[in-house]
Amino acid sequence: MKRLFKELAKAFLLGIVIFVATGLIQNMTGQQWESSRLWEFFWMNQLFSVSLYMVNMWVFTALLSRFKEGFWSIRNVGVGLLSSLVVTTMTIFVLRLFIIVVIEEVSFEQFLSNESFNQYYQSLVIAGVAVSLYYSFYYWKSKQERKVTQSRIIAGTASAKFDALKNQLDPHFLFNSLNVLTSLIDENPQQAQKFTTSLSKVYRYVLEQKNKELVSVDEELAFARTYMNLIKMRFEDSILIDIPTKATNPEAKVVPLSLQLLLENAVKHNMVTPTKKLKIKIKEQHGQLVVENNIQPKKVLKKSSGVGLQNIKQRYFLLTDRQVKIEQDQQYFRVGIPMLTQQQPMREARATYIADKKYSIAKAKVEKIKGFYVHFAIYGIMFFVFIWLNYISTSFPWAIFPIVGWGFGIVGHATEAFGWSPIFNKSWEERKIRELMDDESF
Repeated sequence: MKRLFKELAKAFLLGIVIFVATGLIQNMTGQQWESSRLWEFFWMNQLFSVSLYMVNMWVFTALLSRFKEGFWSIRNVGVGLLSSLVVTTMTIFVLRLFIIVVIEEVSFEQFLSNESFNQYYQSLVIAGVAVSLYYSFYYWKSKQERKVTQSRIIAGTASAKFDALKNQLDPHFLFNSLNVLTSLIDENPQQAQKFTTSLSKVYRYVLEQKNKELVSVDEELAFARTYMNLIKMRFEDSILIDIPTKATNPEAKVVPLSLQLLLENAVKHNMVTPTKKLKIKIKEQHGQLVVENNIQPKKVLKKSSGVGLQNIKQRYFLLTDRQVKIEQDQQYFRVGIPMLTQQQPMREARATYIADKKYSIAKAKVEKIKGFYVHFAIYGIMFFVFIWLNYISTSFPWAIFPIVGWGFGIVGHATEAFGWSPIFNKSWEERKIRELMDDESF
């Protein structure tokens, strides 16, 4: 109901604008309204303006609700404009029928016999200009809202990825580590100090490496030793770990925190007790860094989500065509992550991904440009149609209104298709988007 009153207020204000504009045009063409009938003209104008605005708003809202984001295609906009033309003509007919037959008490037969196109074209022209401006404005508004929404989604995704990297370590690991630290403070303060130092090194490494694509294997091995020192303090001698001191190739690189995820999975999914010791070994094999552990699954264990392995596989996919290898037999579980070098190309997949992305963007751009050319061709045809209709109907140059109104729509479509605008250009859009995203109340 609130929206209804808001739209009625808009319609009433639009009617006033049309009334004033019509009066100015009448005055410029040497025609003047009778002062005694000025209020009659005003309320008649308001009746038509409000009625036509409301029915066209209803058509627009109904179509927008049906097609949603797909409304702004050439086809659907054409359906909208045609629908507006039909309901506008019907509304004008009903209003004229009410005024002439009901109020002026003219017979229905006489009313029909006197009806002609000349009694409709002025209202149709004004309604056409108003509808064109209405569509152009809402198209621009929806475009800006879509850009802001997309930017917020991108920002939210980037923020989520940042948080995921920042919190890469399992929260349970941190909780358990703090429990171990609490017990060590009472039992062995010296060991507690070592534990705290190792824990700080682990988190410092996570924060330092989170934004890097690759780190050296030596750095990752050093981090793995620090990480496993914490794990061994918790499980004491129940874990046997074999980690090489250095990589055979000092230039070799791996995805950061990949070893931590693999070691964490090994501890999480297997029993670790003094009688069932978990044996973990890290080794180089065929250009891969392999993490191997004996299999002794926990009796009560939820089904693995595979998030850790999937994370590693996706990051490698964007960097190289070499795959992460996963092997399992009755005794051992192995994961091999590729060791990359500076000489190796950083994955054709990345180039392919970027090329595919560029292709999809270019294809969408071409579709927009093609849509504009179709729109412009239709406008070019209708330009001469309007002039011809004006020529055969009256000497008043009413054709200028639909031509100019539609022309605004053509200009708006061109700026959207070619990405150019003298006022609302890209720098303005980026600045406005940043303002809205920085606004906490938005």
